[in-house]
Amino acid sequence: MSIEIGKAVLEHACKEMIETILWCLPNASKGTIYRIGRPPELIAERITSGIIDRKRGEISWGLPEKSEYNPPGKPWVEYRDEPGRPLEAMAWCVEKQKSWTSENPRTDIRSVRLQVEGVIEDFHHMEPVLVRKSDLRFNMYSSPEYPRDFQGKPIWKGHEFIVVAVIKIHFHPHTIRIGSPETVIIKKLSRSLGTQLLSYQLQQDSLKAMQQLAQDRLNACNILADSLRNAITKSGLIFSLIKQEVGHLRERWEALLLEELRKENPRTKAVRTLNQMLSALPGVDDSLRKDLAAVHGRFLELNLPPQKGENWITMQIQTRWENLFERSSVSEKEKQEALRAIEALKKSLNFGQDPEIINKINRIPSELKNECVRLIYKDMSRFQPAHLDEIVRLLENPALSIPYREKSKKTLVELKALAENMSLLERNTNFLLNQVLNGVDNKIVTISGKNRTK
Repeated sequence: MSIEIGKAVLEHACKEMIETILWCLPNASKGTIYRIGRPPELIAERITSGIIDRKRGEISWGLPEKSEYNPPGKPWVEYRDEPGRPLEAMAWCVEKQKSWTSENPRTDIRSVRLQVEGVIEDFHHMEPVLVRKSDLRFNMYSSPEYPRDFQGKPIWKGHEFIVVAVIKIHFHPHTIRIGSPETVIIKKLSRSLGTQLLSYQLQQDSLKAMQQLAQDRLNACNILADSLRNAITKSGLIFSLIKQEVGHLRERWEALLLEELRKENPRTKAVRTLNQMLSALPGVDDSLRKDLAAVHGRFLELNLPPQKGENWITMQIQTRWENLFERSSVSEKEKQEALRAIEALKKSLNFGQDPEIINKINRIPSELKNECVRLIYKDMSRFQPAHLDEIVRLLENPALSIPYREKSKKTLVELKALAENMSLLERNTNFLLNQVLNGVDNKIVTISGKNRTK
């Protein structure tokens, strides 16, 4: 019940993930990925570390000379929480399957050097890489041997996931906070790494079963397919980051409007109304009430464009309320009030592009305001380089007084470059794969994109 793939493949996957994070997060300075071995030993072994230079032009790789986590690694019994032993962030990530953010190294209760030597370490975030137990080689007819805490109690027994790796990213001082956008991005990328490692695991198992049938061609196809998988995975991740950054722009634009008009966020107001109605309804099952309140809170964490936001409200909120109506004794009046509140919630998605509201903001030129609304509320169902170029040009205008304008511009420029490179790699790999499978005698496009097929 673990990821068991070749060292070279594992190191390659880890380097790609570290590269993606360091290039995408301007305040990140160093990245390390640790493999967590099979239970119950759970040996934590540092696979690779990458440090980006001050100019953010090059990443250097290697392992520190001295570290308890360098090969052959450190077993669970040596880093788990025990009385009389310094607490480690690694133990928290592995046992709890939760992240650890050192936003203030002076008070980090899981800094080993701070506890033992009184030495303040740097700002960092650690994220466990989770894989479902059911996706790994798991004998459903026998119980696995789980690791145990110092009291002898098994961990992970009631969990859906196991930890297969831990990502550690170091940041420049005072630029990382618990729950900040950087931590959200790293969490999303950790899921991608888990999927990628699982993909490598499944590929390795398939190769062992099929290598006698067509060894040479199968190996060649899998190498190319692996490259294509990486390109597609990264393209999807990068496009998600682009949409997320544009979502942050919408959020900051709407915050600017609310601040200027001194009004409450209509989404917050609509959700509060729904929660108040939910609390006041008699005879509602507790599980329904808690589930619906949690979905209300989840909606406030998102920043979806209007059309997708309306779909989300319909599927996630309205359907739950309709289910509540069917299962509870709700009057027609209460039902209509709830539906009106839901419609108000849908309407709140458009307040950032309401001409009447926008016209009240006088410190930004009208043409610039209209252009901003057109670009950041435009549908982004697919990667459109021209659309991103327009947004970047918009952000270059100092008259657009949105907070973190320069940071958003830089992030989008870097993400666009990455997305274009991944798209080129995907096209080239598709072409090469076609050559191997069909044996067509055409000239091959180089991965660099400098040559073209004739």
